[in-house]
Amino acid sequence: MPSKVFSVALIGLNAQIVEVEIDASYGLPVFNIVGLPDKAVQESKDRVASAIKSSGFKSPYQQPTRTLVSLAPADLKKKGSLYDLPISLAFLTATKQIKFDPQGRIFTGELALDGNLRPIKGALSFALAAKEKGFKEIILPWLNFAEASLIKEIKVTGVKNLKETIDYLLGKKEMPRLKIKPEWFFEKENYPIDLGWIKGQEYAKRALEISAAGSHNLFMTGPPGAGKSILAKSLPSILPSLSFEEALEVSKIYSVVGLLPEEKPLINERPFRSPHHTASEVALIGGGNPPKPGEITLAHRGVLFLDEFPEFHRDVLESLRQPIEEGEITILRSKHYIKFPSRFTLLAASNPCPCGYFGDPEKECKCHSSQIQNYRRKLSGPLMDRIDIFVTVPHLKYDKLTAPDEENSSKVIREKVKKAREIQKERFTEQINRYALGLTNSEMDIPKIKKCCQVDSKSE
Repeated sequence: MPSKVFSVALIGLNAQIVEVEIDASYGLPVFNIVGLPDKAVQESKDRVASAIKSSGFKSPYQQPTRTLVSLAPADLKKKGSLYDLPISLAFLTATKQIKFDPQGRIFTGELALDGNLRPIKGALSFALAAKEKGFKEIILPWLNFAEASLIKEIKVTGVKNLKETIDYLLGKKEMPRLKIKPEWFFEKENYPIDLGWIKGQEYAKRALEISAAGSHNLFMTGPPGAGKSILAKSLPSILPSLSFEEALEVSKIYSVVGLLPEEKPLINERPFRSPHHTASEVALIGGGNPPKPGEITLAHRGVLFLDEFPEFHRDVLESLRQPIEEGEITILRSKHYIKFPSRFTLLAASNPCPCGYFGDPEKECKCHSSQIQNYRRKLSGPLMDRIDIFVTVPHLKYDKLTAPDEENSSKVIREKVKKAREIQKERFTEQINRYALGLTNSEMDIPKIKKCCQVDSKSE
């Protein structure tokens, strides 16, 4: 009778339950895997055979066994090496070498040839899927234990190798139960650039403060060396900390793409992404086969900084219009329909012309009028219409650069931003409960704009 255990497949940022069924019958040693496996899944038969042998059991090639592995649902593409552990356990059960109850358990992990388990991508998504589908326990590599343990409503068991997993399932060994507390990872943030270190540029600093308070998109223009880039890099230092729910959302994205640090399974700082202007459309908005998140998704709940804004390819910039408006990007492929979140603050910086000195009172611009027009033509009206704040960053005089530093530090401005965010949170309480929308002014819908943005006759 075939044996069956449960595993998971990663679809975008979410996981789907996969049934791993194995039928082992007498015959010539053959090991086949069906159910749309990719190359990494097909190669698992050799890793599984070596790991089983190294763990002290009979591998598929040490006995006259015809093995058929079925990964259901069969029309779902299976990719990666995370099926090594469930295939091994299902094979050992099918050949009656071990016996355990697989119900209510999910298994995932890549096996080394000696039976040790290597870490996997997307452990946070897998734990969330196990909880949502009513499973009681997820068993995965020890190095992913802290990450998966952030989900409290499910039992998480971290194992180091195949032999240890079998001993645990047979009741021969108890696994340690460590309590992972999310507050451990919300340590004091350490930002490389403090806003108070930057001399002058009061208008630009005020624009950054407003942008941070309402999550408004900001465009800075000015000559080279005026400080646009360092101003942009100081923005994270005045943004409020992520809530636990937001940190979980961001950590889930970074876990799927394999960028989550081993020593820090929960990201507590808002992302700051700064792709080069040669980045492709797929790199920026996501895509590929299977689709993967791009820079706009990696910047979710944080900042996307595009330096040298007009130097990006026009089609790349135009692809930002819908994600900025909707807060998400939908990627359609022949076999995939995936939505990635992309609720970020766009921070763009640009020179006024190719040489950078158009309108500068001290240096003469050497660009022809046609060059300036072509340079600015890349920035279409619909794209610029999605940017809320425009500010000019001029060159500073020598006396300003050498003046005593009396500017507010990031800590002071950050407290003002936090206060503004609290006001917005209270303002949108009803909207959040009903529609699960954002918490900032930039995410207001039309009814809320009509209600909260009344203009009196004097202001008009």
